[in-house]
Amino acid sequence: MIENWLLELLWAIGRFFIHPLFYLFFLISLFYGMLRVKRERNSFHIRVQDLYDEMKFTYTKGLLMGLFVSVFIFALGLSLPFGTVVILAIITALLSFTLQLRWLSAAFTIGLTLLAVAFIPERFDSFFVGFSGTSLASLSILAGVLVIAEGILVMRTAHQKTSPSLKTSTRGLPIGFHQANRTWMLPLLLLVPGGDLTSTLAWWPMLSINGEPFLLLVIPFFLGFSQRVQGSLPQESIKVTGLRVVWLGVLTLVLAIGSIWWTPLAIMAVIVAMLGREFITIRQRINDVSAAFYFSKRDQGLMVLGILPHSPAERMNLVVGEMIMKVNGYSVHTVDEFYQALQKNRAFCKLEVVDINGEIRFAQRALYDGEHHELGILFVQDHKKWEDEAV
Repeated sequence: MIENWLLELLWAIGRFFIHPLFYLFFLISLFYGMLRVKRERNSFHIRVQDLYDEMKFTYTKGLLMGLFVSVFIFALGLSLPFGTVVILAIITALLSFTLQLRWLSAAFTIGLTLLAVAFIPERFDSFFVGFSGTSLASLSILAGVLVIAEGILVMRTAHQKTSPSLKTSTRGLPIGFHQANRTWMLPLLLLVPGGDLTSTLAWWPMLSINGEPFLLLVIPFFLGFSQRVQGSLPQESIKVTGLRVVWLGVLTLVLAIGSIWWTPLAIMAVIVAMLGREFITIRQRINDVSAAFYFSKRDQGLMVLGILPHSPAERMNLVVGEMIMKVNGYSVHTVDEFYQALQKNRAFCKLEVVDINGEIRFAQRALYDGEHHELGILFVQDHKKWEDEAV
């Protein structure tokens, strides 16, 4: 019995690596990396992260969450017919082609899959094998769990390495903003009716389909997220969005659990998820646009818009959103003044910084050949000579 389960698990892992979405998102991640590099070069004549940052993020940051979700749905014995898994893959691929990562929220991919299963005529069952036997309750519960997982991932990782850029305000002044375009791959372990495995436990699977034998299937499930931030720090804004998504997932899951006893609640759950997810996006945009520009020229000091990786500025623990007030004891207001103050001491750099909590601190380190020219700080500046430069 154990040997059968282990062999089936190996087959499930093998099926994971032949799933088309696993390779499609290599291309999508690479495409978004190219767009980001082009945008950063237009703003600063230099890229911030390398071309493959999105790809590395996609295929690493969701692994642990995928394990947790898989354990949860496996413990429930939640099963989906193979045809439903195929429909989910098709819908995910179609939404990815829109190049709008927010449509890759679980609210939309799972929600549209459930609506398709609910309303596609049963005569298509021969093409999407077994989809007509899908438990809508199981699918809606999966939607709720994955929306919660999405919110947690947004809170914990989406704010990391956001991409800084420059644009011109309606008043003709340069302002900075941060863009987060993120996807996560979650490896999900599903039970699919029609295999050779059976359970000897009377209570498991709890959400099985007609008590049929099943096989194991590991699929790459992709989540997407996109948010632009110009009215606050990226970390603060994105974490608020993530928390809202978590609460939306909880509401979806509560409705989905109710659908075990009254099936129409499953459709209501995913509709609430889709409308709620879009409402969260619209609300964030309205709040961000109505707020004062966070990354703009100030009367005193220079606002840090971005930090280049592996640069002296990163080793000095400078972070986005801090204000540099003095360099080597000289007050600075423009990039010109910043550069001139650096030349006062070519072997040492001491910065007076106001951190994001409004407290003054000092950052200092020795400089080596060439470093006084390139500390690795990105600023917003009025003067055309400097506004597009990394300092």
